[in-house]
Amino acid sequence: MRPVVLCFSGLDPSGGAGLQADIEAIGQSGAHAAIACTAVTIQSSQQVFGFEACAAALVKSQATAVLDDLPVKAIKSGMLGTTDNIAMLTHLFAEQKISKDTPFVLDPVLVANSGGSLGDEKTLVSAFRQLLPYATLITPNTHELRALSGEQNLHSGAKKLCAQGVHAVLVKTSHDFDSGDIEQYLYIEGEMVHKSILPRLEGEFHGSGCSLASFIAGRLAMEDDLIDAVKSADNWITQTLRAADDPHPEDAQAQLIPNRFVRF
Repeated sequence: MRPVVLCFSGLDPSGGAGLQADIEAIGQSGAHAAIACTAVTIQSSQQVFGFEACAAALVKSQATAVLDDLPVKAIKSGMLGTTDNIAMLTHLFAEQKISKDTPFVLDPVLVANSGGSLGDEKTLVSAFRQLLPYATLITPNTHELRALSGEQNLHSGAKKLCAQGVHAVLVKTSHDFDSGDIEQYLYIEGEMVHKSILPRLEGEFHGSGCSLASFIAGRLAMEDDLIDAVKSADNWITQTLRAADDPHPEDAQAQLIPNRFVRF
């Protein structure tokens, strides 16, 4: 069987982000996606209206059923939604229900790009700090990186998180600059080991962050090393955004949906 990535993520009815993005991205990486659903959101491709989180016991039961059944080679988490769900996942690692050797890509979702809260930020940040040391890689956007590290400078924030036990941080500048190429920096144990330069494409994209993190998780499950996994994901996400679907072509400000099935 293909190696399995177990994802903890929420349902986005528009299919642009969340668990559908995870399934599609991981499938394109060559791995198989299994899902522990953490929340049901009310959102379109343009806006978040609300959500209802799944109880931690229910999420744990979903995850345990997969862990007992399938060859899970990597873990990916996106929207967890509540401190109880973050604590539950932390305990799965702490109690070695998930091996400490299993690669874990943590996308610490606080706010959706399409707007709207996906949980109380202050309490989520506090809870995430207990989970971070178990992560092989965290992939925060700039807002999340600053919130988690308490640093305004992204590079200082990445180094601080590594000093607090995070193995690796992928610093993404896509939210910080209005023009020019997008620069990404991979820090491992506090040292910058890889820099990517990606073309800045016109428009905003719904689900690009979770797609990137999930593809990396898939490549780690396929036994790529971390730098190679990031390089592959950068190439893949660029092509999916170039071919993105535009649900509102009459509105230049509308978010586009990555075409995760594009061939290149």
